[in-house]
Amino acid sequence: MSETFVLVTGAWHGGWAWRPVAEQLRAGGHRVLTPTLPGLSDGEDPTALHLSDTVDAVVALVENADLTDVTLVGHSWGGYVITGAAPRLATRLRKLVYWSAFVPAAGRSLYDEVPPPYQELFAGQAQASGNNTVALPFEVWAVAFANDASEEIQRLTHSLMVPQPYQYFTETVEPLNLAALGVPVSYVLSVDDVALPPGEFGWDRFAERLGVPAQPAPGSHEACFTQPAGLAEALVKA
Repeated sequence: MSETFVLVTGAWHGGWAWRPVAEQLRAGGHRVLTPTLPGLSDGEDPTALHLSDTVDAVVALVENADLTDVTLVGHSWGGYVITGAAPRLATRLRKLVYWSAFVPAAGRSLYDEVPPPYQELFAGQAQASGNNTVALPFEVWAVAFANDASEEIQRLTHSLMVPQPYQYFTETVEPLNLAALGVPVSYVLSVDDVALPPGEFGWDRFAERLGVPAQPAPGSHEACFTQPAGLAEALVKA
């Protein structure tokens, strides 16, 4: 059965990062939209933007295209974006899918949900940037994010990313009220994802926060590049 997917990226990525997955989904007969959110285009000035602007952009995309029966997917930081957008789009949604994503809690930003080494990295990068942005060092990308990719792919994909507005990590959204939302919600977790370390800060807590089991997908945190067919299949099944 054909679905309409709106795929929301994680930090540092643009819509281009979904292309391998989108091609797999389109080959299966699905419609796929992959927006690049405000502040994440090359050369864009992010200083006046807020997390709410990314939420508004997703809502506008769906409403302006008059999309219905939408499967809204958020990756990593994108969990904040789809959480903010979902209540405003509830009548247009078929389901909400978090893939290795943050699920916001009341009053907690992404900064509050990551281990202290990430907090120190993000704050230091933002302070040194001159425009309150965070660049992800290649060493962190290679070891923790794209750990199942060749060095060639790691360097290529890392070169395409843009600095993330730090305020997107420190601002909050209202958590989901699942009963009021009235939309099925799923959590997909890549089995080799070590972008967050297992334990206190691991990804499993976010599926638990939703009250659903984590459904497995192949690959690392960046399976959109390394395991697009398997990831696409997992998103359809979610």
